Amino acid sequence: MSVSSVTGALPDPNAPFTEERRGLIWLCEREVVRFLKLWVQTLIAPVMSSLLFIVVFGVALGDRIADVDGVPYKQFIVPGLVVQAILTAAYSNNSSTVFQARSDRFINDVLSSPLRWWEVNIGLAIGGVVRGLMTGILLLILAVAMTGIGVERPFVLLIATALVLVAFAQLGVIAGIYAKSWDFMAFVTSLVILPLSFLGGIFYSVDRLPAAWELVSHFNPIFYLVQAFRIGFVGQGDVSVWLALAVLVALAAGLSAWCAWLFKTGHRLKP
Repeated sequence: MSVSSVTGALPDPNAPFTEERRGLIWLCEREVVRFLKLWVQTLIAPVMSSLLFIVVFGVALGDRIADVDGVPYKQFIVPGLVVQAILTAAYSNNSSTVFQARSDRFINDVLSSPLRWWEVNIGLAIGGVVRGLMTGILLLILAVAMTGIGVERPFVLLIATALVLVAFAQLGVIAGIYAKSWDFMAFVTSLVILPLSFLGGIFYSVDRLPAAWELVSHFNPIFYLVQAFRIGFVGQGDVSVWLALAVLVALAAGLSAWCAWLFKTGHRLKP
């Protein structure tokens, strides 16, 4: 086992797992309880926002819009809205919690504890993972009731969900570390994540775009997230399942490596 990143003390190999990981468990619990205390804002609000899109575009206008590759339009838009809700929840939760921890100097106490760097990373990121998962499950339950959508390839959907949660939970931690003000997180959400999400094929198939715009869409990483979820739900997408999952793996691995470097080196974390 590795030496503690701060104290240099070797952990007791004979200690029970819960005792050995007591600090990690506490930090995970703290991050989950933190967003659950504001459950109306952190869970209900994003679910209701996504449901409005389903109601307006899927239910109210769905009958006037032709099926997309044989898929009813109200079902076609559900995968993209679910993945958008999940990634936004994971990013927003972790970017705010890490920035606030830095602003309040709370993170100094965590960094000076015997926790290893990867335990601090997991502890701070787990809140976004749980919040994103709960948001997605709540939205999915309501979307199924409203649209009747099923899950054609559950294994693909499970893998895609896990990768999206990891990628955007880590992105949130990274943003929280680099942010100098609350405006930075709002900038990333409003001017980066949301535009890329809406241009990622949530409401349309990129096959119907002019050739130039279709090519541009393939450089949008969120396009592949939407495609992976759409393949999981309805069994088909604009790209192959292997390409979509490969991009997700690369995105999750790249952001995780970046986050690992930040915690191992203490870059922008150590006073």
